[in-house]
Amino acid sequence: MKLTPAAREKFIEQAITDHESSLIGYASTILHDTDLARDVVQDTFVRLCQQDISKVRENLKSWLFTVCRNRALDLLRKDKRTQPLEDIRWKKVAGPGLQPDEQSVHDEKISRVMGYMDRLTEKQREVIILKFQQGLSYQDIHKITGLTTGNIGFLIHTGLKRLREIIPDDLRS
Repeated sequence: MKLTPAAREKFIEQAITDHESSLIGYASTILHDTDLARDVVQDTFVRLCQQDISKVRENLKSWLFTVCRNRALDLLRKDKRTQPLEDIRWKKVAGPGLQPDEQSVHDEKISRVMGYMDRLTEKQREVIILKFQQGLSYQDIHKITGLTTGNIGFLIHTGLKRLREIIPDDLRS
């Protein structure tokens, strides 16, 4: 079924509203550069505009993450950019009812946890972020990374086990 131009535009606008922030965060974990991540996400949405919406509608989120990941990895291969994970500027979203001082403590804890995430392997970090930060299923992670669901489960299990070993008690709350 072909969409009208207005319906197509509305679909794309909703996709941007729903997924832009999480795609930027995800691309930032790969590229270690927020500005470059924004460019990759913009390119991802340009590619969505060029797609037959009926072919991507059912699996839109995994399609967007796959395109975003592939574009980011292409740039890494091309530019061989490297930067420590803790240099990433994470998008902070205040929870409802958090006071500024509580938000500051929360942001500091998140930053410290991300420093510990840097001690994991690249694949462990990626699947943990996709699962817990982005809320994707194993099947969606499989579509994005090409890893088997068994391997994804193993990487998440071993990554979380490693984090439990290295993260101090004050960060576990």
